[in-house]
Amino acid sequence: MSVGKGRDPESASCSPVPLQEMDPDVSVLLECAVWRGLAEAEVQVEVSESFNRQTDAALESHIEEVWAKRVTREPWLFNGSKFRLHSFTFDSSKFPPSQTGCQFTKHLPCAPPKQRQPTTDGGDRGEEESRCPEGEGAFNPTPQCTDGRRSQQGNGDCDHPALGCLAGVDPGCGPGVRGSTRAEAGPRLTLRLGLTSYKDFLGTNWSERAGALRRRGETELNDPCGLLAQPLGVGGVLCTSDGKVVLIRRSQRVAEAGGLLDIPGGHPEPQAVCPCVSDGVSQDPISIAVVQRSPKAVVSEIFSSVCAEIRDEVNVPLGSLGGPVLMGVALNHTSAGRPSAEFYVSCSLTSEEVRELYWRGGAEANESTDIVFLSTKELLQLDSSRPLWSELCPSAKGAVLLYQLVRPDASIGPEQTSSDQQKHDEKE
Repeated sequence: MSVGKGRDPESASCSPVPLQEMDPDVSVLLECAVWRGLAEAEVQVEVSESFNRQTDAALESHIEEVWAKRVTREPWLFNGSKFRLHSFTFDSSKFPPSQTGCQFTKHLPCAPPKQRQPTTDGGDRGEEESRCPEGEGAFNPTPQCTDGRRSQQGNGDCDHPALGCLAGVDPGCGPGVRGSTRAEAGPRLTLRLGLTSYKDFLGTNWSERAGALRRRGETELNDPCGLLAQPLGVGGVLCTSDGKVVLIRRSQRVAEAGGLLDIPGGHPEPQAVCPCVSDGVSQDPISIAVVQRSPKAVVSEIFSSVCAEIRDEVNVPLGSLGGPVLMGVALNHTSAGRPSAEFYVSCSLTSEEVRELYWRGGAEANESTDIVFLSTKELLQLDSSRPLWSELCPSAKGAVLLYQLVRPDASIGPEQTSSDQQKHDEKE
């Protein structure tokens, strides 16, 4: 079934959120619905200095000025290296047979929807209507079929990056939940990464000049994100054994979205893949040459970091967590389109067991003040018309949208047909 098509939202309680109803603060850059998510063995990275942000002396001076002010006000801030998401590619040869007629090109993070409003904590959202760069390497929001037709939902423009790279693709056609054959397929997705830092993020994406930097990047570099840090975050939709999804209420002390509901998350750390940093913690710049020598370690860090965040924020032991499943990447437009990889993670504990562990306190217990549980059915029905939606921070909204699109926990095997998928959805 295509996203937002072919099913009446009024008659189907678990239908995905129609694209036109999406929140302007968040959109979906890429989603992996055709495979119901990707396992670690199906993702690879390409790390290069050419994927770093562009800069000049004036911008560097601005970044240093912003950092000095923030550290004076918040001396606990830590400037560590981060991975920068530049673009990505899919291996079209590994699409299911029903999708081999579609070809996908390199994607660049797209501009936010128009009519953005300014924030009070930096991150100028502007009131601009931006389009993605034209020509080679431009963000292509829909698959281009070999007979020249576009998929159902594409309009050729980039005003709605939430269309994502697989918009219009029927999730039911994929091989279903990961099985023994999934790892044998090899990488299906390549993430193109550079390096950046938290300081650069505050001085670009979260700066009051973010809107101007986007416009300048589009004009000078044919890339609206070319001057932005774009650090890759991670988040986890944690599902308990009794079918509950974990949300935590962010502390007022955290740098962003204080008091709002979120999913456990953070950032994968380049320091973790560098043998020169024994404790995995350093404010010194990481050499991209060192990171390039360990591409599999980078993928492992991206996947394992979401479990580490769940452990530290919710106090759930790693041994209770299943292997993370990558649902896709969402963009947070309150911070100029910062990307976050969103995962589905199963848990062998019940919601009551998780609740008890949370209140005992984990390593990062100070980052949240409460824990909330939603049923998976409630998560599938959640959209902007529900009061709870306004309590979600952008990263949580992006994860919810991806969960609704990808359905990674649907127990559909590779031997089942699209007809079987339809019966399964109707039963729910």
